[in-house]
Amino acid sequence: MDWLRDPGFFGTHATTGADLSQLMAAVFTGLFIIGWIQARKHKADAHHWLMFGGMVAMLGFFVSYYMFRSLGVLAFEGKEGFGGSQSLYDHVFVPVLILHIILVMVGLIMAVYLLVLGFRAQTFVGGVRQLNSSTLQTSWGTIGKVWSTIGGIVGLYLIFLYATDRLSLRRSEVWIVFMVLIALVLLFEMAIQRIWPDGARRHRALGRFTMVIYCVLFLTGTFTYTMLYILYPGKIG
Repeated sequence: MDWLRDPGFFGTHATTGADLSQLMAAVFTGLFIIGWIQARKHKADAHHWLMFGGMVAMLGFFVSYYMFRSLGVLAFEGKEGFGGSQSLYDHVFVPVLILHIILVMVGLIMAVYLLVLGFRAQTFVGGVRQLNSSTLQTSWGTIGKVWSTIGGIVGLYLIFLYATDRLSLRRSEVWIVFMVLIALVLLFEMAIQRIWPDGARRHRALGRFTMVIYCVLFLTGTFTYTMLYILYPGKIG
């Protein structure tokens, strides 16, 4: 993936990987905003496919981001990647970057949860997709079955990789992060269903919350990109 380290296509000091990350963040945010607008217009099918496509693509992109480490802005590579003052780095850049990383984790949890909730809460009336306003809850027994099934599949896959001598630390980390993400989603379900037992109401409320998260996520990502590659470029390898 050496080409990701080549000069970017936006004409800044960024690499191709950083520019690609920024471009995809804009595309995903745009898809989510358009999908949210479609929901406000009660166009359920358009909303469903825009959100489904956008979230699946975002999750796939995040795996690539984590696997190759070259996509996106600088994480914690040290002060040499930032050309501004130490005070600006400590009190502005790092806090915004930490907020961005936290929002990424929250956004991933919400993406998986809302995908599943959208399918569970939907119904078709006369061939038209809509949310079903009824109690929608999950038992601990169901949580245990889902966790056991997914954990078993991931465990067998890791054993297969180990047996074929293709298991690496990075691959292990990706699957561990995946399992942690699923666990957090399941725990979130058990907590949030007590607040909004109605599936349709839960989906709408969490959808609005998640849209705010994604918009702030895009703004913080753009801020760190601008600081790193336009205003205060440093020695980024």
